[in-house]
Amino acid sequence: MPINKYFLSALSAFIIWGFFSLALKPLHNYASLDILFYRVFIATACLLSLNFIFRKSVLITSLETFKNYSNKKRRTTIIMTLLGGFLLVLNWFLFIYAVNHVSLQSASFAYIICPIITTVLAFIILKEKINYWQWFAVLLCVISCIILSYGNLKDLIYSVVIAFSFGLYLISQRRNNDFDRFLILTIQMVFATVILLPFYPNYGGQVPTEPLFYSLLLVIVVLFTIIPLFLNLYALKGLNSSTVGILMYTNPLIHFFLAIYYFKESVSVAQIISYSLIALSIVVFNIKQVLTLRQKESE
Repeated sequence: MPINKYFLSALSAFIIWGFFSLALKPLHNYASLDILFYRVFIATACLLSLNFIFRKSVLITSLETFKNYSNKKRRTTIIMTLLGGFLLVLNWFLFIYAVNHVSLQSASFAYIICPIITTVLAFIILKEKINYWQWFAVLLCVISCIILSYGNLKDLIYSVVIAFSFGLYLISQRRNNDFDRFLILTIQMVFATVILLPFYPNYGGQVPTEPLFYSLLLVIVVLFTIIPLFLNLYALKGLNSSTVGILMYTNPLIHFFLAIYYFKESVSVAQIISYSLIALSIVVFNIKQVLTLRQKESE
């Protein structure tokens, strides 16, 4: 498949998420769960406002489309949409839990092994075809993960659970690609809010009063939640899950370079080797598509 708007949408989403730490670092004094609560609540409010103010005609058209679906397709659309919302909030919660109670390394490592899990799940569940080059790329990813996880089996277990939840999210939304993507995202955020609201009174802290908190939360909600999630869902209309999964490696690669050059963190030789293998795997996974595109352009 040639590089097109779906490919660029997925790539853009993961590039944006790669810079998430720039907005999150200044909020390190706030509880992670509070950030999660307000991220979901504010995102839901923004999405509902945008839909009811600027997208009324789309809502009416989508409702008519949904009414014309068969009972089976309606049921499938509802299940896949709500399942996506549940998996999304579960993934965010597990990520926060890992950061607070396990280790930051386990949380970060989850998004390194996630593309491998997503690719394999797409092969098993969706029967997506994977060529020899792509299997070789997966092998490179596995080797890089083994290097990074050496001596950290506990962290690896938590990472697998987190990665599995996001991988299932991508797989479920790949099957849910016939409806308006922005509306699906809105419904999923509403469902996520419904899930989180019962926990807020007992686990939420004091309501923040600092303008910095809400300013950065607005940036997180718009730039690092709504936009990349929409781009991701849109990309799944035209890309298979395994391709989106491999492009996900763009995220930890950016984190890696930010850690070195911006946050001045020290890195080990093992990390350098592992991330080099990851970068190589991205090229290898997409080499056939790039060669095909070049061949078509030369004809």
